[in-house]
Amino acid sequence: MSRSVLVTGASKGIGRAIALKLAADGFTLGVHYHRDVAGAQDTLNAIEQAGGNGRLLSFDVGNRAQCREVLEQDMDVNGPWYGVVSNAGIARDGAFPALSDEDWDSVIHTNLDSFYNVIHPCIMPMIGTRKGGRIITLSSVSGVMGNRGQVNYSAAKAGIIGATKALAMELAKRKITVNCIAPGLIDTGMIEMEEAALKEAMAMIPMKRMGQADEVAGLASYLMSDIAGYVTRQVISINGGML
Repeated sequence: MSRSVLVTGASKGIGRAIALKLAADGFTLGVHYHRDVAGAQDTLNAIEQAGGNGRLLSFDVGNRAQCREVLEQDMDVNGPWYGVVSNAGIARDGAFPALSDEDWDSVIHTNLDSFYNVIHPCIMPMIGTRKGGRIITLSSVSGVMGNRGQVNYSAAKAGIIGATKALAMELAKRKITVNCIAPGLIDTGMIEMEEAALKEAMAMIPMKRMGQADEVAGLASYLMSDIAGYVTRQVISINGGML
């Protein structure tokens, strides 16, 4: 029986690319979505058409009770997850004085609280297998260096880095690795930037291009693999040399 990995936010973008890559690596995928059922189904269809296996899970990563209920019910049927990729997130950008309470709260609840909401229910069952495990979180270059117009997003993503490092220390003796991927500007087809802003961003990237979701997925594939068993508590940037 293959190991199972949950990928949140797998309907599109980086999450979809990670799910497809891990399925190709032989893992059984938990394809998570909140509202985009069509996108999640497309991801699952692609996995199955390539000969892989998976199932859909739907919950709001910002809703603690809902996360726990769905994940516990799933584990009762399918057993513990070997790996969790906490990827789902949102952005509500704007200058700090113009941010609304909702802009702040929604980004913190979805991007930072999801660390606890999604990972916490999975930890004790994972430990109970005595077979180790893998946890991968997704931060951002904004969480490493900050970014104007993204105070809320930068705060949430910086918090993910701190939480990842702390959890890695707690779980290392259990042979469960915990690492963070911090992407830079990734071309997922969903980036909306004015030409001047894009030109300014490109000037900060020595490689003079955006990254691809498949490149982030390749890094996740490595961190989820057996060969990465001695890699933990790391924040790995993938940003074309941006910092």
